[in-house]
Amino acid sequence: MNSMPKKMKGIQLIGHGDTEMLQYREDIAVPTPAKNEVLIKVSAAGVNNTDINTRTAWYSKGAGDTDDASWSGNALTFPRIQGADVCGVIVAVGDGVSDSRIGERVLVEPCLREAKGKVLETPWYFGSECDGGFAEYTLVATKHAYAIKSSFSDVELASFPCSYSTAENMLTRANVTAQDTVLISGASGGVGSAAIQLAKARGASVIAITSPSKNDQLLALGADQVIARNADLVDALGENSIDVVIDLVAGEQWPQFLQLLKPGSRYAVSGAIGGALVELDIRTLYLKDLSFFGCTVLEPEVFKNLVQRIERQEIQPVVAESFPLDAMNAAQDMFLKKQHVGKIVLEVC
Repeated sequence: MNSMPKKMKGIQLIGHGDTEMLQYREDIAVPTPAKNEVLIKVSAAGVNNTDINTRTAWYSKGAGDTDDASWSGNALTFPRIQGADVCGVIVAVGDGVSDSRIGERVLVEPCLREAKGKVLETPWYFGSECDGGFAEYTLVATKHAYAIKSSFSDVELASFPCSYSTAENMLTRANVTAQDTVLISGASGGVGSAAIQLAKARGASVIAITSPSKNDQLLALGADQVIARNADLVDALGENSIDVVIDLVAGEQWPQFLQLLKPGSRYAVSGAIGGALVELDIRTLYLKDLSFFGCTVLEPEVFKNLVQRIERQEIQPVVAESFPLDAMNAAQDMFLKKQHVGKIVLEVC
């Protein structure tokens, strides 16, 4: 650590609210790795829904109360450096970590089961319960820093961790196979576009829901069929036509998903950008023997499998745009317009 700078550039979230709560600074202390931790020099970091949801306290279920506004349902600690998607290089290690890891190019697993030298009872999210990647340097437990050998650029690799691990986890939990027809909502976003590729890698048939302007891009990613997001899904596809729904939207259209699902089929959810409150006829759930999967914490094998798929180039990065670190507000503005396909990434170093 003797050759490490003492200060770094980064974006600090100083409270819940609008983008004025994001402050770009050049005087943040460079962290020191503790036991079983590695210090990563961040090359690039992706922008996600969870960054905005955390900033605006969207995760809080109490009106005006932010005591449960973090990803894990607790109060957020400020200032906080966000950023769950990290590609970088290990530049220092703490006690218990081999010096041979220094110099490794790594991706950070965003769902943390270990932090600050201890196993966590409730998993954390990188950039929520602890500082993340919107800075020149970041810390993580060595077990969550996965070495990656790839010809993809740092910006391209930073598009993978959060979105693709979320999608891979949903497909894993729902046990998607080559025999399945999979319907994906919000298919043009980071997780949705990842789910298209990962479902196709399993040999499944994929139907993607998006706006018509993005049809060609999603077909190019591998979708077998594209449906407009304002369409009557039951009229378009027919009742009992889908084996698995991968849902990132929820909202008013949600009851149609249950009509589409075959008896004995599966529904997995990891987002609610269309509205968190939905209407469920419980009779449909039990009379059709449906299985529901709420997907947040990654299954233990998911990130390792994802890294292997990247290295084998079974999936491709989808980067809509990259911005410098100090252009965070512009990056989030573009993100919120929802006109892009794939990921928006910050170039850090």
